[in-house]
Amino acid sequence: MAEPAISVIVPIYRDWDHVPLLLDHLAAQKATDFEVLLVDNDLPEPPVPVVPAALAGRLRVLHCPTPGSYAARNLGAGQARGRLLVFTDADCRPVPDWLCALLPGEGLRAGPVTIVPGPAANRWEIFDTVRGIPQHRFITRNYAVTANLAVPKEVFALLGGFDPTRLSGGDAEFCRRAVGRGHSLSFAPKAEVLHPARGSRAALVTKARRIKGGQIASGPLRRRVMWTVRSLTPPVREIAAYLRSAHPMRWRLTASAVRMELWAVELGEMVRLLSGATPERR
Repeated sequence: MAEPAISVIVPIYRDWDHVPLLLDHLAAQKATDFEVLLVDNDLPEPPVPVVPAALAGRLRVLHCPTPGSYAARNLGAGQARGRLLVFTDADCRPVPDWLCALLPGEGLRAGPVTIVPGPAANRWEIFDTVRGIPQHRFITRNYAVTANLAVPKEVFALLGGFDPTRLSGGDAEFCRRAVGRGHSLSFAPKAEVLHPARGSRAALVTKARRIKGGQIASGPLRRRVMWTVRSLTPPVREIAAYLRSAHPMRWRLTASAVRMELWAVELGEMVRLLSGATPERR
């Protein structure tokens, strides 16, 4: 079988309910020379999803016993046959031009991740939408999120892949390592994926805890100390950015209030982690 141009790699941890919609969006891609690797990071015998006809023969389900989405991505990359590795998440919905827009150019490429609220957005969805995932701004800081990131397979191998010990923040660490070794990181504005806004406090708390764990429970000691100290400071600059955004004033104020609630959650998580607790992995 001829090698595909692209391998789409998706780590999955207890969110198989999102997979059918993801596969529908992958089946609608204008590009056709790609394979899909779903890497389960939980079940020894992951479920076999219903495969759209357009993806017949191009989808594989793998299992990664090592905890963590970055370990799962590494396993998928090791099994990939494509020359370009494209990473996304189970709850993302790539637009039809996604893969075509990621193909041109060299080095690492990343596209926008657009948060989409429901028609009657609650306060949690409002916060998630106002905060957003500003991929274009991340790239100016030499990193991008793996919800929408393309890496040449050769470059990925040269860099040794993601740090498999990280449960959060591994995408930033990998991208900065790549840029530090002379590889480019560019923005592909038409390579968009949509992401539904998180609609519950529990979902946002889980994410906040996971991110805090990545900041102060992994990486060099100097970095962990920096993040511990920074965590004690109220998120004033972030809230100021919300208040300057183009969203309706009610949304800006709601997002600011929720951010303060989550800061309290982060402080509690910091204390828990410094006491030796296990970081959140979801």
